[in-house]
Amino acid sequence: MLRPSQEAGDNHEQVAADLDRRLGRLPTLEARLHVVAQLAPGPIAFSTSLGLEDQAILHAIAAEGAKVDVFTLDTGRHFPETIDTLARTEQRYGLRIRVVTPEAADVESLVARDGIMGFRLSIEARKACCEVRKVRPLRRALAGAGSWITGLRRDQSAGRSHIRFAAVDCEHRVVKISPLADWSLNRLEAFIAANEVPINPLYAQGFPSIGCQPCTRATSPGEDVRAGRWWWETQDGKECGLHANPRRPVRGTAA
Repeated sequence: MLRPSQEAGDNHEQVAADLDRRLGRLPTLEARLHVVAQLAPGPIAFSTSLGLEDQAILHAIAAEGAKVDVFTLDTGRHFPETIDTLARTEQRYGLRIRVVTPEAADVESLVARDGIMGFRLSIEARKACCEVRKVRPLRRALAGAGSWITGLRRDQSAGRSHIRFAAVDCEHRVVKISPLADWSLNRLEAFIAANEVPINPLYAQGFPSIGCQPCTRATSPGEDVRAGRWWWETQDGKECGLHANPRRPVRGTAA
């Protein structure tokens, strides 16, 4: 007889596989969000960075009236334009986006050890900053969730080229859902324009990927879409730790 945790893990695998098949067959983002709201394990959470992808997903969530917990991670280092986009988005869709912040004691300890700009000293120091300001808050925000909606797309970077529509995320014990996985940037921008979705004005200033202000710069034509993130590092595997590659759990591991 399976232990309860194993039963939950197996069920999440089955649901993820079913969603992965179904979402790929649906023609519109709204249809995909409708199926997610019906079939994904609940509660369903959506983490928005207020980027292009996430704004499109939020538009579809609002259009469908889907019961989703929408939250954003406020690292304390965002551009003013990003904060303004948050306010404009809440006003446009008449909803409150839950703002999740890092623990003050964690930030104080980090800065006391590495300094206010210590994240530029080494990759390890930068990842430690992301851990405190993003990864730990995300873990808290997803506690108790059954599914996690993200705005990942396959053509965002080489490291995301194999993103599935739905997969088990063992670390957070959720079904991780990426309804825009197969969308091109052109399709995304056309959707945003057609639906007059509010977007961060920094995109028009040459910022194709927007993170914390000290860690993001504008890019030049021909550069990779994520070249402006942590630009002082090498180009390989530039992630903050929020999106480790989901994998199917080993037998007996809860999802």
